[in-house]
Amino acid sequence: MFPEFTLRYARLPDRFFLRFDPVPVEAPRLLAFNRPLAEELGFDPAAFDEVLDDPLAAETFAGNVVPAGAEPLAQAYAGHQFGHFNPRLGDGRAVLLGEVTDREGRLRDIQLKGAGCTPFSRGADGRAPLGPVLREYLVSEAMHVLGIPTTRALAAVATGERVFRRVPEPGAVMTRVASSHLRVGTFQYFAARGDEEAIRLLADLAIERHYPELAALPPETRYLSLVEAVQARQARLVAGWMGLGFIHGVMNTDNTSVAGETIDYGPCAFMEAFDPEQVFSSIDEGGRYAYRNQPWIAQWNLARFAETLIPLIDDDADRAVGRATAVIQAYPDQYEAEWLAVMRGKLGLAGEEEGDRELAEAFLEAMAAGRADFTLAFRGLSEAVEGDAAGLLERFDTGEALQEWLPRWRARLAREDADPATIAARLRGTNPLYIPRNHQVEAALAAAAEGDLTPFETLAEVLASPFEEQPGHEEYAMPSPAGQAVFRTFCGT
Repeated sequence: MFPEFTLRYARLPDRFFLRFDPVPVEAPRLLAFNRPLAEELGFDPAAFDEVLDDPLAAETFAGNVVPAGAEPLAQAYAGHQFGHFNPRLGDGRAVLLGEVTDREGRLRDIQLKGAGCTPFSRGADGRAPLGPVLREYLVSEAMHVLGIPTTRALAAVATGERVFRRVPEPGAVMTRVASSHLRVGTFQYFAARGDEEAIRLLADLAIERHYPELAALPPETRYLSLVEAVQARQARLVAGWMGLGFIHGVMNTDNTSVAGETIDYGPCAFMEAFDPEQVFSSIDEGGRYAYRNQPWIAQWNLARFAETLIPLIDDDADRAVGRATAVIQAYPDQYEAEWLAVMRGKLGLAGEEEGDRELAEAFLEAMAAGRADFTLAFRGLSEAVEGDAAGLLERFDTGEALQEWLPRWRARLAREDADPATIAARLRGTNPLYIPRNHQVEAALAAAAEGDLTPFETLAEVLASPFEEQPGHEEYAMPSPAGQAVFRTFCGT
């Protein structure tokens, strides 16, 4: 079933990982299989039709059977977790099977998450509960369709075993696909050990896999250019999150991919009522990773990345620090440009004018004042283009600030080279109607824990077409009913 494995990471020196076979599970049962992604990866199409009923598929995606050609391993990395450095983290419940080359010629990692207690588990059980596995499956696939770079979900398997978190829960294993699992924390692991050779090998691997245009540069500019390239992708990624009201929840350096993908969906959530201070993570008591802080935490993480490359940037350490600092200090302008591009799109603006930033900020301020649902407020702009703002106003508890803003927005739209119908269509294609709302996700996960996958499957189907109105599924576009809002989410996978 699996395509041929490449094993690029497994050919690095042994200090980059620990060999580790997945720990077999008791009674694997395949719950979800992402056929479009499998086709993209080059899996054998003949195996698709019966895959959900194929015991070998369940055994393979659970880790009981290691695919031919794979060499499972747990990757070593470190990381700043909520600002505190841990020099040895590593894959505590995940194993990398290897890499495959997809149909577009891109190398993609295939990893089993929840595969057992590895040497990096730090006393944990190495397993994953069903709920967090299905949450990551739903949210990562939704993010992909929404246009945000992300890891992907290929399969989810129930293990037939229980895991113990706050309460006993059904266990599961997720098959995750990524452009790579190279993290800022991977570089930090070797920087903490003074291993310059390993840092150079990692940097060259990152360039080979993600930034091949840098390979021809001389060493004196290549590695600083890598910092610039990673920074550009992070600025674009976080601007995309901000444009969806998405809160990652654990922006630790070990959860920061140098490929510029969203990785590790733990206590993540999409905001409903707009609040820049919103935090969902149960462990983020100080609000470090609140919505409004995400751009600046990304910059902080990028500074930690640049620090690891100092020995490669310049032989003179002081000069290297100065060059790297100049790059990191350019981040606010880069992020601002990316954020403004996202906001122009969400306001229906194709052109650029001087006052667009203030216009976008004023709409967000009106949303905050009116406690408006983030997703539906932006979606409602498509109805308000031609003057009918009644539906939009209904989304605001108080509409005074919005009513003051609407004439400014319409005057700005009048200077666009497009008619109202075209702008309205542009808005509907940019602002989603359906997102993974916490209460719906939690309801689907609760049903799955009781053996009913129908709510999960229905929600996944709705989220696959987030910009299109879907008659009969109107409730999936609605904010949580009174008393059903979910404000705390947990790590778990």
